[in-house]
Amino acid sequence: MEAWEVHAKVCSAIALLLIMAASVPSWAQDSDPQAQPRVELSLRSWLYTAGETQWSHNASGIDPQRGDPTSKLTYKDNDTHIIELGGRLNFTRRVFFEAYGGFSVSFNRGRLVDDDFTAVGGQHLYSRTSSDVTGSGTQYVNLNIGIRAVDFPGSRGHLDVLGGFQYWRTEYEATGVSQVVCTPSGIPGVACTPNLSLPGVLAITNTTHWITPIQIGINTEYRVTPRVSVDLKASVSPASVVLNDDIHHLRPDELQQDPSFSMWGVGVGANAGAGVKFLLTRNLALTGGYRVMWNRTYYGRWENHPIGGGAATAPLTEFQTIRHGVIVGLIGSF
Repeated sequence: MEAWEVHAKVCSAIALLLIMAASVPSWAQDSDPQAQPRVELSLRSWLYTAGETQWSHNASGIDPQRGDPTSKLTYKDNDTHIIELGGRLNFTRRVFFEAYGGFSVSFNRGRLVDDDFTAVGGQHLYSRTSSDVTGSGTQYVNLNIGIRAVDFPGSRGHLDVLGGFQYWRTEYEATGVSQVVCTPSGIPGVACTPNLSLPGVLAITNTTHWITPIQIGINTEYRVTPRVSVDLKASVSPASVVLNDDIHHLRPDELQQDPSFSMWGVGVGANAGAGVKFLLTRNLALTGGYRVMWNRTYYGRWENHPIGGGAATAPLTEFQTIRHGVIVGLIGSF
């Protein structure tokens, strides 16, 4: 079954459940627009999000002939369609718990650009290869506890403060290798292959885990009319941890294993989104907007894993992941 067919079936089934749930009388009273339903369920479709992961390391401390950065890999233009399921339980009028998670079946397209640098004769690029990107896609989950901090005058809306946890995983597969740039490296035993072309072969598998143990944010909603409201959501984390494994399947040397390289780092993370909500019925709303998810390290380490032992470590100079796109959905309350 094709990925889009799986998404279509999932969306249809859950949309039906939301509509059925929305037919149940709401906990909120029509006379009190600030009152909240006991439970909210949501189905959202993050339409063809654009994503990019980029990392680099500096091995010049191991070998002064290596550049700084030594290698830089960029997985870019990684478009995919994400289905998101969510729920919110209001314990009281002011305290709530929310959980939501998303998944994509695969990446629709993308490119890996792999750059290698040398310091011989001055810092310069000596090798660049390009590969197509496929893979199992991306998945994430968010868990938050929140408090209603402010009610706007005239029942116009509210401001919530929340804190919680996020986990975000992405897996790329780089297929095929084309040599784009190839010049002498000046490093004995290190060379590229001019005009190299290996179509259709699995070259690299890369798996990234971002773990955010503490994130703090706000959710605010303002009613423009009784049926139309605008909202803004944002959260930040000063300590987001990345764990990354890189398997180079075509390496002829001792690094052809699982993993060939591993990385870890600590950085910052942020999520932000703005949208519009339109009440279709008392218990069912249509939403639309734009969302961004982003993480970047400020400290990290890179390590290789030779089969014979003797692993070397070096500073991880950058690791960054971003995904953004238009999101639409349904929210049912009861």
